Amino acid sequence: MHKDQKVEIVKELAERLRSAETLFVADYRGLTMPQIDELRSKLLESGARFTVVKNTLTRRAAEAAGADALLALLEGPTAIAFLEADGDMVAVAKALADAARETRVLAIRGGVMQGRAVSAEEVEQLAKLPPVDVLRGQVLGAIVAPLQSLLGLVTAPLQNLHGLIDARIAQLEEQGDTSAQHAPADEAEAAPADAAAPAPEETSDKTSTENEEA
Repeated sequence: MHKDQKVEIVKELAERLRSAETLFVADYRGLTMPQIDELRSKLLESGARFTVVKNTLTRRAAEAAGADALLALLEGPTAIAFLEADGDMVAVAKALADAARETRVLAIRGGVMQGRAVSAEEVEQLAKLPPVDVLRGQVLGAIVAPLQSLLGLVTAPLQNLHGLIDARIAQLEEQGDTSAQHAPADEAEAAPADAAAPAPEETSDKTSTENEEA
């Protein structure tokens, strides 16, 4: 490879490192070309570009791009899966994990997510998550469910109160409420009787006075 070609590769790789928010690194030693091509196709479907570059050139590009988190992963033959802007990181991690399990050759080293280094174990845990569409549905369900529960808590007492009022009205109509009609009449009849009865104390005082005069 000519020097000019190496310079161009380093320049292009550095630019990709600057623009990529997420990338995964793997050791591809032992993979055949058909296996590499198959993995590259799967990753491309998930929104990632699989690149194999010599570590010397990758190291230069990482230094030029300021990607210090990547430098620690550049040991031995290295392949990098660059996640595109619309890529699915879960699907990419799953494709790498499946390839590692099926070939027993590919080894995940780790990756970089938003400038932070992630371990191989973290990449494998990421691969076990549900697809992005499923995760979105779960998040949406977690948001909507409390709102529906809150709506039920608010409307249920109102509906119950309305039903109780209707039932009470129906009960009163069936039984008839005549207390308001009888109460004034009873009070009117009781008042004269109380007024006609002589006070015990006044009668006693009158008798005592008559005895004294006699």
